[in-house]
Amino acid sequence: MRLSLLCLFMLLNILSYSSPKKNPINPGAKAGPGLNKKNLDYVIHVKKANGPIKIDGLISEPDWEAAEKAKDFRLVLPVDSGLAKSPSEVVMTYDDKAFYLGVTFFDTIPGKRITESFRRDFVFGNNDNFLAFFDTFLDQTNGFSFGASVSGAQWDGTQSNGGAVNLNWDCKWDSKTVQYPDRWVTEMRIPFRSVRFRSGTDKWYVNFSRLDLKSNEKSAWAPVPRQFATASLAYAGVLQWDQPLPKSRMMFSVIPYVFGGVSKDFEAGTNTKYRKDFGFDAKLGLSTSMNLDLTYNPDFSQAEVDQQVTNLDRFELFFPEKRQFFLENSDLFSNYGFNNVTPFFSRRIGLDAPVLAGTRLSGKLDNNWRLGFLDMQTEKTSDQLSRNFMVVSLQRKMFSRSNIGMILVNKEYTEEPGAQNFNRIAGIDYNLASSNNAWTGKLFYHRSFSPENPGKQYAQGSSLIYNSRRIHAGLSQASVGENYQAETGYVRRKGYNSVTPEFSLLWVPNKKVISHGIVTTANYYFDHDFNQMDHELSAMYKIEFSSRAIIDAGIKDYYTLLSKDFDPTHISQTVLPKGTDYSYRIGFIDFFSDTRALFNYTATFAKGSFYNGNITSFEGHATYRYQPYLNMTLNFSYNDIKLPGDFEHARFWLLGPKLDLTLSEKVFFQSFVQYNEQIDNMNINLRFQWRYKPVSDLFIVYTDNYYTGDWSPRNRALVLKLSYWFN
Repeated sequence: MRLSLLCLFMLLNILSYSSPKKNPINPGAKAGPGLNKKNLDYVIHVKKANGPIKIDGLISEPDWEAAEKAKDFRLVLPVDSGLAKSPSEVVMTYDDKAFYLGVTFFDTIPGKRITESFRRDFVFGNNDNFLAFFDTFLDQTNGFSFGASVSGAQWDGTQSNGGAVNLNWDCKWDSKTVQYPDRWVTEMRIPFRSVRFRSGTDKWYVNFSRLDLKSNEKSAWAPVPRQFATASLAYAGVLQWDQPLPKSRMMFSVIPYVFGGVSKDFEAGTNTKYRKDFGFDAKLGLSTSMNLDLTYNPDFSQAEVDQQVTNLDRFELFFPEKRQFFLENSDLFSNYGFNNVTPFFSRRIGLDAPVLAGTRLSGKLDNNWRLGFLDMQTEKTSDQLSRNFMVVSLQRKMFSRSNIGMILVNKEYTEEPGAQNFNRIAGIDYNLASSNNAWTGKLFYHRSFSPENPGKQYAQGSSLIYNSRRIHAGLSQASVGENYQAETGYVRRKGYNSVTPEFSLLWVPNKKVISHGIVTTANYYFDHDFNQMDHELSAMYKIEFSSRAIIDAGIKDYYTLLSKDFDPTHISQTVLPKGTDYSYRIGFIDFFSDTRALFNYTATFAKGSFYNGNITSFEGHATYRYQPYLNMTLNFSYNDIKLPGDFEHARFWLLGPKLDLTLSEKVFFQSFVQYNEQIDNMNINLRFQWRYKPVSDLFIVYTDNYYTGDWSPRNRALVLKLSYWFN
C-alpha cells in the first residue's frame, strides 16, 4: 500500500508539472500531420449555432439549413468502390455547451428497416445504424464513438488502438430518431464535457458510417478500405470548427447506489444470508484530458454473466472483463503483451473477495504522453487475506500512430508486510501501427519478481501483421519462462517458445459471391531447447455470399506432448500419462446464415480423431427476432468423445436459451439459462433494468443454480441495486 501511495504521489506531481503543449495542427492547414493522404480532401466545416437546437428528430432549425453537409458516402462493403445506393447526409453545429449532429438516411429499397431492439450499445451488424467516430486529440489512435440505430437505441463508447470501440463506457447525451416512409432521421446533442479534448483546438478528426442492411451496404463519408472497420481512425476525415472550442469546464460526477440481497448456499448447508449496503462511483476531470475515478464498496451484480463453454482444453479458459469500472481507458492497462500472456487481467480483482475501494487516474498528459494508474483494495475474507492491486502505465506516441509503453503491476498482501508476500511485473511494449493501418505489430519484454522464484521470470514476444484488400499475413513469436508469475495477469501456459504464422488470400468478384479464398494459421510450441511440444495447424476455404451468408470448411492438425497427466473429458478417473504424445486431425464445416432474416443461425460440425480416441461435435446458435421488442436465442453445443480403456464415454450437452425483451428505450428484461452437463450444473440468471433517468438505473437480478441429475438446488441469490447519476 505504501508503494501504491508513493506511485500515486509521483504521478500527480508529473501531472502538475507537465507543461501544456501547443496544438501541433496548423490552423491554416487542410489537415494535420499523419492523416491518411487519401482523405485530405474530406473536410466538414462546422459553424456555431445562432439559435437553440431542439432535439426532436426534425432537423428544421435555421442553423441546420445553413450547415455544410457531409454526403456522398463511399462504399466499404461489400466492395470499397463507388457510392452507396441510398443517399446519406450529416450536418453539424455547436454552442458553448454541446455539439449537435443531424443525420438523414434516405431509402431507395422498399420494405421494413432492420432493427434488433431498443437496447443501448446494440450489436452493430444486426441493425440499420449510424455511427460517428471522433478523434479529439488528432492522434489517430484514441477517440469517442456515438451512434443510433433505426429504432432510436443509442451507442456510445471509447476508442483505442486506432479504432477498437469499447461500448461499456456510458455518458449523458440526448438523441431522437424519427422514421418516415422514405428516410429515417436522427438528431443528437453531445455535451462537450462528456468527451475529452484539448481546449482551444479548432480541429478534430471525424468519420461517419452507415450500415444499410436492406441494400447490404456499409458506407462511410471518408472512404475506408474494405479490410478495415469504419471505426479506423487512420482513415478519418477532418472536422474544422469555425472558432477554437471553448475551454472545457472541470467535470465532476458521482453515482451513489444502494443495494441489498438475500442468498442461500444449499451445498454448504448454511443459513440464509441477508445483505444491505451502499457505495458510490465518482469521476473528477482534473483536466480536459485526464480523469480521476474513485469507487467505494463497488457492486458488480448487474454485469452480464459469462457464456459457458465445454472445456476440452488443458489450460485455463479466458473470459472477458464486463465490469464497467475497469473498462474506461482499459487499453492503457490491458493491452500489454499478447492475449494469452498479459501481465494485467482485471478479472483477477474482486472475484474471490469483495473490493473495498479503488481509484483510477487515466488520460493524456499532452499530445504524446498518456498515463494510467489503478489501485484497488480487496477485503479480508475467511479464504483470502486483504490484498492491494496496483498498476502504473505510461505510454508515449511514436511516429504517426505507433507508441511505446511501460507498465508496473504490483499485488501485495497488506496484512503481512514483513513476509515479502508479493508478486510484481515490470514490462515494456512497443506497438507498431503504420499511417495507413496496413502494418501493425508489437514487441514486448516483461519480467516478474516473486521471492520464491529465483530465475526464468520473463515473458517476451513480437509480431508483425500486414493487411491489404486481398492479403492478410502475419508472424508472431513468444517465449515465456517456466518461473514467470503474473498473478494479476493471464498466462495460458509457461515454459515455452512459440512461433505463429498466419496467411489468407481472398478474391473479391463482387457478384453473388462477395469474396472467397484460403485462410491458414499455425501455432508451434517448443521447449527452451527447441524440442517440439505441441502444434496446431488449420487450413480452410471461406466463401461469403451477397446474401451475407458465409460458409467455410477445413481441417485442423494437432500434435500434443503432455507435460502433465491429463483427462481430456474432465470427468473420468483415468488420465493420459505425462510424457505421452498424440497426433490427431479434425475436419470441420461452418455455416453462418443471413443475419438480416428474422430467423437466423450459425452451425459448426466437426469430426475426427482426438488424442488416442475420436470426437464428434456440433455447436452454434439460432435466433428469432420480433423487432424491436424481442430476441430469442438458443446457444447449443454437443460433444461426443470416445477414448479407449477406462475413460468414460463422454456425451456433453450445453444448452443456453436466452431471451432479451426491450419494452422501450428505458425498460429491459433478460433471462439466460445455461444447462451444462460437463460440470453438472444448470444456471438461471434473470435481470431486470429500468433506466428511469439518463445513466441512472434500477436493477433486479436473480441467480439460481441446480444439479442437472436430481435437480436439487446448489445456491441462489436475489439482488436489488438502485443508482443515480449526479452530474
